Amino acid sequence: MRQLFEVIKEQLEQENDAVLVTVIASSGSTPRGAGARMAITEKGRIYGTIGGGAVEYKSTHIAAEALKYRESQIHNFTLAPNQVADLGMVCGGNVTVYFRYIPHTDTDFLAFIDSLLNLYDRGETSWLLTDLSEGSEGKMGVYGVKSGLFGLEAPECDLRTALVSRTQHILLNGREYYAEELVHSEIVYVFGGGHVAQELVPLLARVGFRCVVADDRPEFSSKELFPDAERVVLVDFKDIRKEISLNQDDSVCVMTRGHACDTDVQLQVLRTPVCYVGVMGSKHKTAAVQRILRENGIPEERIAAIHTPIGLAIKAETPAEIAVSIAAELIQERAQRFGK
Repeated sequence: MRQLFEVIKEQLEQENDAVLVTVIASSGSTPRGAGARMAITEKGRIYGTIGGGAVEYKSTHIAAEALKYRESQIHNFTLAPNQVADLGMVCGGNVTVYFRYIPHTDTDFLAFIDSLLNLYDRGETSWLLTDLSEGSEGKMGVYGVKSGLFGLEAPECDLRTALVSRTQHILLNGREYYAEELVHSEIVYVFGGGHVAQELVPLLARVGFRCVVADDRPEFSSKELFPDAERVVLVDFKDIRKEISLNQDDSVCVMTRGHACDTDVQLQVLRTPVCYVGVMGSKHKTAAVQRILRENGIPEERIAAIHTPIGLAIKAETPAEIAVSIAAELIQERAQRFGK
């Protein structure tokens, strides 16, 4: 989404008006396309997609009309079976698309984009909000858990409650807002840059996790090896605090080159409030390491919460299969934390 708004900003700064097209609702099953966006200018679609096919084709023409008449609008599509598939829906009949007209003179929208990009830069948990109320002209804002609300006026306490519960359509004081999560602050720290990590990190990145890879070997702690990682660090496994700070929203995957390094990492990680710790290893190795953890004063409840062997039990054997099992477990844990 970040690139989409960067493209729109560039167009506005070049004095080109734009239309932001967003899928906001559907009947039947929730579409994977909810929140899908594309940007339209006089040149046509310049970035993004809402699924292709007839719906996107018609939406491109509606956006051109919005540019011509300089007005925002909502359009409901009744979908044929092939159009349902275009939007990634399991079933359903209707989909609602919002067309937000953005004149290049809209300085408020440019300020909103700057605020959105700052949230990305800070990695702050945040949401994108669109006011769908009559007369709002699709005004947009962002809400950050630390920064608060920017661009819209709404009771922040009630708004935060709705956002944390993952509600997409929010009604507050007679106004309707469409909400989308913008940034997850949680990070998955992968200790060990071996074969499984090399399969795991791109997979996690594709399903919305921010990843940091840490290893004590230069050849396994290179950004070239992990282009999808947010950060790659060379660490001393006996003192990870010099490079890494962990908090309660973070997850940790331990897969170093040996049980001694695994133990060093666990002794430090388990003294932090991280929400998930997964460790690769056999039952024999696990028992030996956990004995050392107890001897070093790690509480029994923290030891019991370790996911080991890491990943869901899907009989995974290859590094790629193990990566799938770990990603699945992290998706499951994330969903449980947010009450999905």
